Amino acid sequence: MNKIAYSKEILDKMQEIAEDCMGDAPPYCEATCPMHTDVKGYVNLIGEGKHNEAINLIREKLFLPATLGRICAHPCEEKCKREEAFRQPMAIAALKRFVADNYDDKKNWDLSVKGERSERIAVVGAGPAGAQAALDLRKKGYKVTIYERLPVVGGMMRVGIPEYRLPRDIIDYEYRLLEEIGIEFKLGVEIGKDISFESLEKDYDAIVIAVGAHKGIVIPVPGHDLKGVLNAVDFLREVSLTRKYDIGKKIAVIGGGNVAIDAARSARRVGAEEVHLICLENESDMPAHDWEVEEALEEGVILHDGFGPEKIIGKEGKITGIEIKKCISLFDKEGRFNPEYDENIKNTFNLDNVIFAVGQGVDSSFVPTESIETIRGGRFKVDNVTLQTKMEKVFVAGDATGRSVIAVEAMAEGRKAALSVDRFLNNEDMFTDREYEGTYETWLETELKDEDVDLPRIKTRQIDPDIRIKGFEEVDLGFTEAQAVEEASRCLKCECKLCMKECEMLGDFCECPKELFEQIIKTGEIDPIIPYSCNMCSQCTIACPKDFEMKDRFMEIRKEMIKANNGKSPMKGHKAIEMHQLLGFSKLFTTARPAKMSEQSKSRGEV
Repeated sequence: MNKIAYSKEILDKMQEIAEDCMGDAPPYCEATCPMHTDVKGYVNLIGEGKHNEAINLIREKLFLPATLGRICAHPCEEKCKREEAFRQPMAIAALKRFVADNYDDKKNWDLSVKGERSERIAVVGAGPAGAQAALDLRKKGYKVTIYERLPVVGGMMRVGIPEYRLPRDIIDYEYRLLEEIGIEFKLGVEIGKDISFESLEKDYDAIVIAVGAHKGIVIPVPGHDLKGVLNAVDFLREVSLTRKYDIGKKIAVIGGGNVAIDAARSARRVGAEEVHLICLENESDMPAHDWEVEEALEEGVILHDGFGPEKIIGKEGKITGIEIKKCISLFDKEGRFNPEYDENIKNTFNLDNVIFAVGQGVDSSFVPTESIETIRGGRFKVDNVTLQTKMEKVFVAGDATGRSVIAVEAMAEGRKAALSVDRFLNNEDMFTDREYEGTYETWLETELKDEDVDLPRIKTRQIDPDIRIKGFEEVDLGFTEAQAVEEASRCLKCECKLCMKECEMLGDFCECPKELFEQIIKTGEIDPIIPYSCNMCSQCTIACPKDFEMKDRFMEIRKEMIKANNGKSPMKGHKAIEMHQLLGFSKLFTTARPAKMSEQSKSRGEV
């Protein structure tokens, strides 16, 4: 290696490449995934039929591939280039599920632990956030115990998401990793009742609170306290644990989100013959996923979009019906949620039950309020970067912070909390290098090529609606292998490595020019073979979206090397060339003979 003190002018030109080269930019899907799964990598492995390699790559970041393959809201698909161009994104979650269902082998799970440590950590809550925090901390060698109020693992994933979407054996199978790596579970133990929070403070070196939003909310409309009025959280929990519920034949669900859809579809499966879904938003603006709404309608749920409850009607303390009215706007001029109604458009129908699915809160009563601050909905006040509370040894993740909405976001917060705990226990700075945690914007910029055509998204197979409402069997059957390979082949492989494809030399020495020039700027060193391997063809510049003149940078490096080497090439093989040049101009090997002059030249006096 040759260390050179480059001029500021040359360094500035290198810096342009180091800062703006997109060769290291993650694809849109990977940057959007809160857990930064290598989506492009595993999707293309599936397309090549390398299914075992695909599931192993997924498991480098996710310990719940089959679970998330079913219930993840897949924000990655929203940023997919095919969504932007053709409104048909890659079926990323379904592809993840395909390899997880068919090729995930417990024998290949990574059970490695980085040395055993003496510190003990308590995690409160066995949902996705708590499980991820526990796993990450255990892999660093800490002794981790998970406390869970429910008698089962999975948290809100298990008692909030119906079984027809997420079979319980899938959760149990994937959670076995935590037990096998040495995490202790204490199920059916409620903090604040069976064990005091103060005892956790005394017995553990750090605590991660990762309780779910298990408190349902009921809007205080007239009649909300009648017998037969329920909240979706309690209803779904009971159905999830028992597969049954004593519910009437005619019910209404109030709300337009995914929880409302789950409640409506579950009600059909436990005996409700007529299910009304009442939401303030128009169907196209409902917060629930459009495919969830579509499946609910297929199952006979009756949608009253653009309506809200006026009052719940009852007799002798029990519900008998509901009156709803037309919603004409949701927000006021200041953008605040403040619905307005048309009092002249109202409907009334008979009911046996009303289920409110309008929001959820966190039960934070187990924590002394003087020790840790809480905010709206019982959630805990934390530092936005570290997730640390006012009590130094206590951190929070998932629903309990109010910052994550979906399972994969909760897992990302669990990972974030685990990193903070590790740094806290090692007396390290908890704030540095944390800008790329969770979802972020990639610096990648790509354009569609002429050969990129609109290929239809492959749909997974589903059970017929008339059959599926009769029980809790899984509705979505996933991909066949042929479907998975075909769907994976639609990936546009978003990246910026155009220069690498044009220049074999660059591919021999770096992953992308950014990596190469960052190293030169940092150390001042570079192997002479690199700049001297450039043949100055400019093909890299022609391919580069930023038009970086790499040829000129390599030529400048060559000149600086020669200058620093007393005018000689730093390449060992160039000594023979220098000797050839020296001899080529010496008198020993060079002769001079006067040229013969023509008669015309002589007559003109030329010499």
